[in-house]
Amino acid sequence: MGGVYRRAPMDAARMTLDHVWPLFALRVRTERLVLRLPDDHDLAALCGVARAGIHDPDELPFKTPWSTFPSPQFERNFVTHHWGGRASWKPEDWGLHLLVELDGEPIGSQSVMAKRFAALRTVNTGSWLGRPFHGLGYGKEMRAGVLGFAFDGLAARVAQTEAYLDNGPSNGVTRSLGYEENGIGEFAPGGVPRTIQHFRMTAEMWRSRPRPTVTIEGLEGCLDLFGAEAVETEAPAIELPPPA
Repeated sequence: MGGVYRRAPMDAARMTLDHVWPLFALRVRTERLVLRLPDDHDLAALCGVARAGIHDPDELPFKTPWSTFPSPQFERNFVTHHWGGRASWKPEDWGLHLLVELDGEPIGSQSVMAKRFAALRTVNTGSWLGRPFHGLGYGKEMRAGVLGFAFDGLAARVAQTEAYLDNGPSNGVTRSLGYEENGIGEFAPGGVPRTIQHFRMTAEMWRSRPRPTVTIEGLEGCLDLFGAEAVETEAPAIELPPPA
């Protein structure tokens, strides 16, 4: 008579992505938005938002023309970018590419990146929004969310960002949050030179002015992945009126 197959106990066999990669449990919450790491199911929906359009066809706000590639190159590049961020992650060199969610639906992406964060305590940010969500204050809100995460969660000292000099909306968001200009540079997408404005914000600048409430969940379990340690913020957030 054959042997009897016995299933492993469920509590021993059941593991979730949150357990094996705790970044999936991370949540950054602002007044209207949730920022979180997308899983593969989310990536398909987020890719659809990007494919539907991020900017006017005659504009190029990015250093590489990823948003203009035809299908299926666009979709394949999109998912491999996110997969690559997970696969190459090291505490000395990481890029957190967060899905931005409004009422449970993706509307864009907010990234925060760092190299040698434990020593330098400096992050860089980048983002995009689907065109239907432009001009509604979401760009400023999601940037404020990731700044709160960096300064109040990870104890960053400096946050840097940049945009082409003629990218009015992006530069407007940056200036409205209190960054200072930090020089200019040149980049030549497609061989055509364009001027880039660099910006810088310190933790002291962030805490010196009214800022929105940012709630961070699930950070304690993944601080080591950022090369960071648990910290206490210096001051509570100040409530701001909702965006106009």
